[in-house]
Amino acid sequence: MFKVQSKKVGIFGGSFNPIHTGHIALAKSLCEKAGLDEVWFMVSPMNPFKKTATDLLDDHLRLEMVEKALEKEPQLKACDYEFRLPKPSYTWHTLQAISQEFTDIEFTLLIGGDNWAAFDKWYHHEDILAHYPIVVYPRQGSSVGEVPEGVTIVETPLLNISSTEIRQRIKEGKSIKGMVPESIEELVKRNYNAR
Repeated sequence: MFKVQSKKVGIFGGSFNPIHTGHIALAKSLCEKAGLDEVWFMVSPMNPFKKTATDLLDDHLRLEMVEKALEKEPQLKACDYEFRLPKPSYTWHTLQAISQEFTDIEFTLLIGGDNWAAFDKWYHHEDILAHYPIVVYPRQGSSVGEVPEGVTIVETPLLNISSTEIRQRIKEGKSIKGMVPESIEELVKRNYNAR
């Protein structure tokens, strides 16, 4: 892991398959608007809702790209914590485990409006609501609506970039310039071209 000095940390989970400039811009905006010291990019080895993700790149390759992409972003950290937890990765287990290890940190869950719409299907969703602040950011095509106490909606830039589109463009031999940080562009192309 890494040295921790922050007190308020946002957990931004995802497969990051691959990480892109939209993820980074969003995390920076969330850091500022939610009053966080840091945002941890929790690279997920297996999303419980995507059990048949055959186009998921190896965990360590995705982590490597996240680490390299965030090198110049001091408030944003790549995190492999879920790699050591039982699979599938349930957010409740992750939050419980990191809270026990980092007792002086207040963790906030950062999720998109699309995930919030399905939040009542999450494992132990009521316990997450009862024990952790949640920040919801808008996603295209999903409205957030009313939220309970402990949940905050923040307006963040809607960047029209998706990991799926990046993978598709690589497959078709199209440019991904500007869609991923320049520092990982060649790495992304190499990793996804081999598939």
